[in-house]
Amino acid sequence: MAMLGSFSSAQQKRNTSDGRDVTEFVCPVCLEIFDSPVTTQCGHTFCQSCLQECLRPQKPVCAVCRAALGQWAKATDLEALIHSSVAGCKGCGIQVVLAQMRHHTASCSKYQEYIEEGVRTTAQSQPAIMSPVPNRYTFSCPYCSCQNLDQDGLIEHCTTQHARDTRQVVCPICASMPWGDPNYRSADFFQHLKIRHTFSYDTFVDYSTDEHTMIQEALQRSLMEN
Repeated sequence: MAMLGSFSSAQQKRNTSDGRDVTEFVCPVCLEIFDSPVTTQCGHTFCQSCLQECLRPQKPVCAVCRAALGQWAKATDLEALIHSSVAGCKGCGIQVVLAQMRHHTASCSKYQEYIEEGVRTTAQSQPAIMSPVPNRYTFSCPYCSCQNLDQDGLIEHCTTQHARDTRQVVCPICASMPWGDPNYRSADFFQHLKIRHTFSYDTFVDYSTDEHTMIQEALQRSLMEN
């Protein structure tokens, strides 16, 4: 993923042979040139395979704006441009059709050297800094410590993998909230998930208000949308 991220950064000020900004052709999920692009009803475009990843949760949402995903269509005009536009490889400088850029950079030794140098420079100039702001977007399973689960993923993981576990555990979603108690153990964690987390905190939460007011507002919005 470091290579993909560096690829996106490297392309930010580059143009194609017809003057277009290369970032117009970069998927916001994989950070590579679009592969079989599709556009959602909210107007955001992804690789077809990246959109499929967005559709995996029980309540699929757009990876950019969090709007509900219900309809999408092939971005045929954009795909045609990808097959007709040319840009230079940041490593060797060879002009490559955008549709072939993924394949080219994967095998270009000059590009790999460029990426490795960028990673080293970034690591040296930007030492790791611990953020005082809690991570409220991904969580660890309170039973087995499986990491990087979003809210829907956490619920699905616990329900499928730990449904028979009777241990009292701390809810990682609640613990990340300003009002959360990181030491409070739910007597029935699965019932807690069902009642408290039927909506997504990161969609509705207002961290400047208290928990009760936030929950009431979220429920009202949810009812209005349904």
